[in-house]
Amino acid sequence: MEDMAKFHTVRGYELLQQNKKLLTSAMEDYLEMIYRNSLIEGYMRINTLSELLNVQAPSATKMVQKLARLGLLKYEKYGIIFLTENGSEIGKYLLQRHNIIEAFLRNLGVEENLLLETELVEHILLADTIHRIEMFNRFVEQRPEWIKQFERYFSEYANA
Repeated sequence: MEDMAKFHTVRGYELLQQNKKLLTSAMEDYLEMIYRNSLIEGYMRINTLSELLNVQAPSATKMVQKLARLGLLKYEKYGIIFLTENGSEIGKYLLQRHNIIEAFLRNLGVEENLLLETELVEHILLADTIHRIEMFNRFVEQRPEWIKQFERYFSEYANA
């Protein structure tokens, strides 16, 4: 019965984690996208950011201003966006986290809605779980026969 007292709804767990996190899921998405683009161009523009995230430019501007106040990027009105060292470190982690989850789902054979599912999952898992998934990915990818066996098993029993 004691374990039942610790149970929460999904939203309850989200709220508990939110109190421990500095960044919201939306902030993480923005930082990840700015980091991705910075790897290519070295910077980001508001219009490019809003297009890549499918949001309106004023919404992107408000979020960029919040991230700038947190010291994660530098931004001047109508200017370009540069990540600070701290912002770049976080952006790098967020992109790695995304890639780890995407690889895991791909290893499971998820093809349809891969990006959607990756986006939904990446914001709710804790760092230790991400690390374990990364280790699992490496383990499985060194054993391609396991992936083939799993695909056969899945095809045989998924529709049973």
